[in-house]
Amino acid sequence: MATTARDVGKAIATIPGRVSPTAGSALLRLVDLAIDGVYTLPGAKTSAAKALQKRGDSEAAVEWLITSHIAMASAQGFATNVGGVVTTILTTPANITGVVVIQMRLVACIAHLRGYDIDDRRVRTAMLMCLLGDDELRRQIESGRLPTSPMAVATAPVSDSDLDLKVAERIVADVITNVGGKRLTSLVGRKIPLIGGGVGAIYDGYGTHVIGQCAKSQLPTRRRTS
Repeated sequence: MATTARDVGKAIATIPGRVSPTAGSALLRLVDLAIDGVYTLPGAKTSAAKALQKRGDSEAAVEWLITSHIAMASAQGFATNVGGVVTTILTTPANITGVVVIQMRLVACIAHLRGYDIDDRRVRTAMLMCLLGDDELRRQIESGRLPTSPMAVATAPVSDSDLDLKVAERIVADVITNVGGKRLTSLVGRKIPLIGGGVGAIYDGYGTHVIGQCAKSQLPTRRRTS
């Protein structure tokens, strides 16, 4: 598992302005770990079931999961809740890849609660698309970089391995952009007493909120309400 984490970090860190298939493939492997569970971080199905038991209603559980994952992403020590794999990721140059694990797990929990088979490769591709957020996802579809919506991908007649990799490459490109923006913001924040330490927490927490809202809007429930 740690090798996979290092693969992602190295692949992203060595790309000066473009995304390689190696980075996309490594991210797909990391996504599988995020959904299935890593070390002390339970898988999405287990987490969703606990949230449903705690809240008693699937949509209430969704809201609780979004709030809890925002807290996880924002917390200074969130890596200790995940275990060795994310700790390894955080030591690489692409050190926000660990947040992707938290965000992907959130999307998977929402998808599971809404009746999607999160073991299905098509659904995993659709969930990965949600990491772009609604605004960027819309831009990618309108520009033709992505073919259609997450819902359409999740319910497609067949899985498309080429699309899997294409989506992963778009996500890695977005991660690279966000890393640059986050680091710049952090450098500015560190010059202001008492603020610098919280910049990253605010950034990651807000990003997780955006992705949770995207999953809610792009993956409508497939469960019967009656």
